Order: sequence, then structure tokens, then C-alpha cells
Amino acid sequence: METKEKIVGRRLLYVTARFIPDAGGTEIHTYEVARRLATWGDRVAVVTTDREAKLPPSEEIDGIGVIRVRAWPSRSDTYFAPALAAVVGARWDLVHCQGYHTLVPPVAMLAARRAGIPYVLSFHSGGHSSYLRNALRGVQATLLRPLATRAAALVAVSRFEASLFQRRLRVRQDQIHIIPNGAELPMPERPVQGLGRLILSIGRLERYKGHQHAIRALPEVLATLPDARLALVGSGPYERTLRALERALGVADRVDHIAVPSHDRKAMAELIASASLVVLFSEYEAYSVAALEAASLGRPVLAFDTSGLADAVADGLAVGISPRASAKEIARAILEVLRSPRGPVQVRVPTWDECAGALSELYGDVLRGRSPQNRSRASTSHTTLAVP
Repeated sequence: METKEKIVGRRLLYVTARFIPDAGGTEIHTYEVARRLATWGDRVAVVTTDREAKLPPSEEIDGIGVIRVRAWPSRSDTYFAPALAAVVGARWDLVHCQGYHTLVPPVAMLAARRAGIPYVLSFHSGGHSSYLRNALRGVQATLLRPLATRAAALVAVSRFEASLFQRRLRVRQDQIHIIPNGAELPMPERPVQGLGRLILSIGRLERYKGHQHAIRALPEVLATLPDARLALVGSGPYERTLRALERALGVADRVDHIAVPSHDRKAMAELIASASLVVLFSEYEAYSVAALEAASLGRPVLAFDTSGLADAVADGLAVGISPRASAKEIARAILEVLRSPRGPVQVRVPTWDECAGALSELYGDVLRGRSPQNRSRASTSHTTLAVP
């Protein structure tokens, strides 16, 4: 990581479709990195969108200047925000685009290129509940290629994501820097009590996040562990469908719905520390901040061995299970982990300081006109659970 003496107040602009108080992995990443760089001496701003004009157009959050511009349409996640161009082209030394899958990054990259400002692109790829949108992801990356390949640096958060975009953008492996997310939840003073044997399923309430798999496995789990509870941690448009499934399976009284603000790290730490198990059954993750945070607090994690979650399994942060597993197989896997907990996770968990430090060094290389040194992190051991 660069020392404070090497930082001379660089003017850095982060561009992201969503920022806190919105919740999500990209939002957490941008906040955690930006506030650290601001503390270390950079002048950091975040430009983001506000589709409903409900938040202040500008404010300061923990030393970060936040600028919000309107995006259309208000009920779509395409985030067309033409006012971004004027903000990006203003007065920055470097622009960092967080995420590739909306209309925000092409507007930002084009504006930076026209203004002669170097820009970095972090993919922060994600899944989607629409089969059509998922099918178009590859086409979207191809259309973005002319701007993406002119970035001063390309950044992935996992080996899976780096490999995926190496193919989609047709670039060399060493052209993509793997800089993992971090996990640095405060150690809880008093974990949440009275929730029984608690299983957490963490993530926005979308179909592709897979909360329904945990609900379908719950009756089988309860048959063996009647004191078990399942908590869905998140909010989103799939909530009504999930609640209907809970009622249909007769487990509504054993499922809690908990929404924790993304910036309330103390509340999230207390909740995770109270859990017997964290399950992550998403169809697609670039990696998983939730897996890192659970591992940082010594909580066992059961995850689908697919997409970026497979990296979490390979790194020893989670026990893996096939995404094609049935509800009974998932239940048996949950029971196996609960009966034989691994104890505190022994693998090393990357920190947000390390993530911010690696990005700071990358920016330094770019602004000094050097070819950025690739700082990709290697994998560790692989722990996959075979379910009979």
C-alpha cells in the first residue's frame, strides 16, 4: 500500500449506478475503498444516480463528496444518466467506473476519454432475475469492448470474474488485475440472542439470489432440528413470492425477514455472529462480500459451487454444494454443517485496507504513466461437500 507521504491529494472520481444508502456489494465496495483513500489524503468524490430524486443532489459522507444525478426510467435498472458526462469531464486526475452492466459506465468512460482523463473499470458483474438480461450479458460486454479495452486498467474481484471477462473482451490474462473485496466487520460486543439455531440467507431478495432454495430445504431441516430458524437478510422485489412459498410450505412462522442498512456494519456484524450457518445459494456472484464477512467472524458458510462463489469455496471460505442439488440434498448439507461445525474459519480473509491499498498503488502506476503492475491474488485450498 502507498504510504501517506506518497499521496499528494489526487482528485479521484468514483462512478457507480448506486451508492449508499442503497445496499449491495458494489455499494459497499465503493464506500469502503473511497472513505479509506479520503482518509489517506486523496480528494475523493462519488458520482451516482438517483432515479426518484429523493436524496440530496450533493452531500459529504465520511469524507467522500457524493454527487447525485437523475437517471431514467425511474423503475428500470438501465440507469440512463446523461448528466454524468459533465461531472466526469470536469476536473479529475483519474476516474474509476464501478460496474459495467448499466448505461452508467459507457457514458462515464466516453466522457473521460473525451476529456483526456485516464479511467479504470472494475467489472463488479452480477446476476439478474431476467433470463433475457442474463442472456444478453455477453453481448453487452462485447459492445462495451471498444471503451473497456482503452481503460488504463481493468479490475476483477475474483479469478472467476477475471477469466470470464478475459474471454468476453478478448484480452490477455495479465491485462486484468484481480483485487479482491475486503471484510472488516467490527467485532460484536453482544450478538443477537433468542433466535434459536439461526441460518442466515444473505442477499437482495431477487429470484437469482436463491433464497427460495433455503426455504424449500427448511421443512426437512426442521424435522431434525425443530429449533432451527431461517432469516432472509435483505429486501427486494421477490419478497412477496418468497413469503407465499413460506406459507405454502407451512414454515412462515420459522422464517424471519431482516433488513440491515448497508452502512450499519455493527448491526450486520451482530447478526452474522449470532448465526449457526450462513447460506449463499445465488446463481451468480462476482465473488461474495457476505462470504468474506461471515468467514471474518468465524461463521461456517454453505454456498453453491458456481460463478464467483466457487472462488470462495476454493479459498476455503465456504463449503460447496452443487447448484443442481435438490431441496433434500440441500437440507442434508445444512444439517451436516450444523452437526459438524468447522469451528472458526482458519483461512486468511483480505481486508478493505488491503483492497484500497492495492487500488491506490494501481492509480499511482496509471498517473505516473507506468504500465500497471498486475497484483492478482492466488487461490488456496478447495473444500467441496459431497452430498449423498
